[in-house]
Amino acid sequence: MGKLQSKYRCRSSVYRAVTREEEPPPTQQVLQYSPAHTDMVNSVAPLNSDLCVSGGGDKAVVVYDWRMGKLQHRFPGHQREVTKVGCQYGSSRLFSASRDLTVLMWDLHGGDQPVQEFCGHDLVVSGLAVSPDGSQLCTGSRDNALCLWDVESGECLLKNAISRNLVTHLCWVPGGSCVVQTSEDKMVRLWDCRSLQVSSTFPPKQHIQTHCDVSNDGRYCLTCSHGFGGQGCEATLWDLRQTGSKVCEYRGHLQSATSCLFLPPSPGSAPTLATSSQDCSVRIWDQNSAACLTTLTLDGSGPLSSLASGYAGHLLCASFNTGIHLLSLQLDLARLCETARF
Repeated sequence: MGKLQSKYRCRSSVYRAVTREEEPPPTQQVLQYSPAHTDMVNSVAPLNSDLCVSGGGDKAVVVYDWRMGKLQHRFPGHQREVTKVGCQYGSSRLFSASRDLTVLMWDLHGGDQPVQEFCGHDLVVSGLAVSPDGSQLCTGSRDNALCLWDVESGECLLKNAISRNLVTHLCWVPGGSCVVQTSEDKMVRLWDCRSLQVSSTFPPKQHIQTHCDVSNDGRYCLTCSHGFGGQGCEATLWDLRQTGSKVCEYRGHLQSATSCLFLPPSPGSAPTLATSSQDCSVRIWDQNSAACLTTLTLDGSGPLSSLASGYAGHLLCASFNTGIHLLSLQLDLARLCETARF
């Protein structure tokens, strides 16, 4: 009897009229916009809710309208590969670091030439962070040094070098005078920019620290690690109020985690994080439980290098092979999908 009922239900569903609500959703088409770069993209950052700035192997700094899919401006000023870009969100000023040992400041409304140049490092500039008020710039390099600059004059205010401190990334703590820094010596350091001295260090990790981010309230720091075969590929959450206190680890990537990000809060949802990796995947995490909520693998992208979020529900992801990917995040459905690339 059970078998007959099963067959009847199956047969009836074939002939029953299907309503619009029951139709499967259409396959998401990925829009291909005009490419922002002609080579690998190393770094991307939000300029405002419509524009992003990026830099990469083609030596160019690009401002792109990701909503409209249009190139806004290309600044060709560096002599070698652009390693990092940064800006004060909502400002027209943007900054780029390069393998040519310089950092340049550009103005979106100031023509094609840099409006300021910062020269003081002896090796590749591998980190930059802009102060919350936009008046100062902190840069770091593979020469083991950090420099603090006055943005208006271009003057180097302070410089400090620590042996083996090969800088990988810098992030300014919102609302304060401190900068978090990751390094190839596996250390995470907190610098006081009033004196450019290390105010505290976090317990050393077992692998190179590749990237860092700080929550908007300045309470937490997120770092991620170099690794392979699933070992050392984690992100780590730290409590800045109790420096050295590790809160949580997020494990799941199979190769080096290259970028980590606190996501804008979503009403009624737990706080979330995002990470990207050389394994071509982006993962979204529940900050409190460390559960991986969803994963998106970008086939053919090559290593993923940088993440940015300037608007709730959207992520920008830079890659080595396929430019910048625009991702749409629906937390309530635990869904992350690619909508466009450029």
